[in-house]
Amino acid sequence: MSAKLDVGLDVGATKTLGVAISQDGTIVAEVREQTRLGADGVVDTATRVFEGLREATGERLAGTVGVGVPGLVDVDLGAVKHAVNLGVDGEWLRLRDLLSQRLDLAVVVENDVNAAALGACALDDAEDIAYISIGTGLAAGLVLGGRLRRGAHGAAGEVGHVPVDPLGAACQCGQRGCLETIASGSALASAWPTPDAPAASALFSAAARGDTAAVAVRDRLCAGVASAARVLSLTVDPVSIYLGGGVAQVGEPLRIGVQQALRDQAAGSPFLTSLDLAGRIRVVPADYPVAAVGAALLGR
Repeated sequence: MSAKLDVGLDVGATKTLGVAISQDGTIVAEVREQTRLGADGVVDTATRVFEGLREATGERLAGTVGVGVPGLVDVDLGAVKHAVNLGVDGEWLRLRDLLSQRLDLAVVVENDVNAAALGACALDDAEDIAYISIGTGLAAGLVLGGRLRRGAHGAAGEVGHVPVDPLGAACQCGQRGCLETIASGSALASAWPTPDAPAASALFSAAARGDTAAVAVRDRLCAGVASAARVLSLTVDPVSIYLGGGVAQVGEPLRIGVQQALRDQAAGSPFLTSLDLAGRIRVVPADYPVAAVGAALLGR
């Protein structure tokens, strides 16, 4: 790879997005392809995206390629499994080795939420940040002291599976009343189904028009995200907390709602108020490919 450019691939169930970035973080080229599912499809799609970046940049791109992928990732093996949405389940898929053979380059593989946490760091000067992904599920990536914190079993940041209501809905993890059952894209789609637009966009638009039912659903969602932010803040005390994922495409209305929920939760607690958790909330810009950028940084 040219010394000037790093490449990152964000492999998702719908699309695979690749970026080439300069040393100062500027996105020089961006290529996306519809993801073909299954082990062979994932590798083929990633290869096509990489070749598209070569063509777009006019560079050979001969260095380490970073890849962010959903599911359980063994970073040492460069392998992934339980990525059901990609058609990858059961045995470990040795994505690093397979893609490295196709590209004849070094490859590093990371969980997509962790990769996105690195991408969020590129938006912030801080070395301690949390990135909350509000997609189909709810999970967080942590960068502490400038390094990804994965945990002893790769479970650091699984804040979506913190149970908050013993009488709440059953969670796919086997517990009941987890934050993910309140604050996630799947929970939102169930609470506010709509055939015409993304559920989050439809919900926030209806709430802005004064629909009382929409306001109640919106406020419950924001309170759940705020609870996740509070848990992370009281555990690792990050400088900034970035909201990303599909639901965060709503943008500022989500940030404002989560900030208000944090203020409400801090009411009556001088301790929480002194921490200014609301002031730490940021939203990843809708046009910023945070996971792909973070994957590119993995290559460094």
